[in-house]
Amino acid sequence: MRRGSVAWLLVIGVVAGGIAAAVALALPWLPTPASREAGRIDFVIWFVIVICIVIFSIVAAALVYSIVAFRARPDDLEDGPPIHGHTGLEIVWTIIPTVLVTAIAIVSAIVLSRDDALGKNVLHVDVTAQQFAWSFTYPDAKGLTSGTLMLPKGRSVQLVLHSKDVIHSFWVPQFGQKEDTVPGLTTTLHITPDRLGTFPVICTELCGLGHSVMRTQAVVMTPAAFAKWLKQQTAAISSPNPSVSGAAVFKNNGCGACHTLTAAGTSGKVGPDLDKLPAYAAEAKQPLESFVQESIVSPNAYIQPGYPKGVMPQTFGSSLSKPQLDALVQYLVSSSKKG
Repeated sequence: MRRGSVAWLLVIGVVAGGIAAAVALALPWLPTPASREAGRIDFVIWFVIVICIVIFSIVAAALVYSIVAFRARPDDLEDGPPIHGHTGLEIVWTIIPTVLVTAIAIVSAIVLSRDDALGKNVLHVDVTAQQFAWSFTYPDAKGLTSGTLMLPKGRSVQLVLHSKDVIHSFWVPQFGQKEDTVPGLTTTLHITPDRLGTFPVICTELCGLGHSVMRTQAVVMTPAAFAKWLKQQTAAISSPNPSVSGAAVFKNNGCGACHTLTAAGTSGKVGPDLDKLPAYAAEAKQPLESFVQESIVSPNAYIQPGYPKGVMPQTFGSSLSKPQLDALVQYLVSSSKKG
């Protein structure tokens, strides 16, 4: 090949590679990592992208040069010269992809192994998925349950996932990993949060009518703030005062994500307005307290007009202890009367 041809190939390859690199770098394709595992996964992604850009540059250069240099003239109707195989070239283009794919496999295996490895002082969190809500239980904190995933920065966390009904899928984009929750099976996910902030928890498996509202938040805080939160929540749920313990149950089970309640400062619109519970009970022709309890334990027994059936989880009757259920009922009754 002439020296001028090589120069043109290089120019075209550099231009094509520059365009591909600009597209890869200019747009925010990936969320900013908030865990060590996500950072490693991003490294694998960019490792593969760099390889792809190099291959794209070579292919684009050869293709453009061939179109220009070897195009047929308007009056040339002859067949091109016969071309036979080139053993050396075939060996090269077999070895190079083999090396690249092997490199990607090795890097991926190392990252997968490191992401799965638990660190010291592991925090265990039981994640329960049900139509259509997430709940997070901390076994080491007297079984404290929260509707928000609260995590300390820098600590190894093992999520143990269960489903009470259908297949769901746990995903926090900034943590870089997803894991299905399958009825009858226990799955696990390891993360080490390394950035403070609040991040969305999303169900990515179509799980029914309320799938789009099956969302909550993961809050990463300093270890000191996390220890303080655990202490406060443990004290709140064991408080003899229903206003305190009931408010804690309401908050920890994510009720505010779907319901409006002035006393709790929530404004959810998916479910009925809890400030109007006395009016709803009157429409259902039931005493307020029994109406509230039935709405929690058997939410499909009475559906307030204007709201869909089958959206509210039907497992609070079993997931809440009797003291928690009683406290929540008293809290909602008293709060709705004030509202």
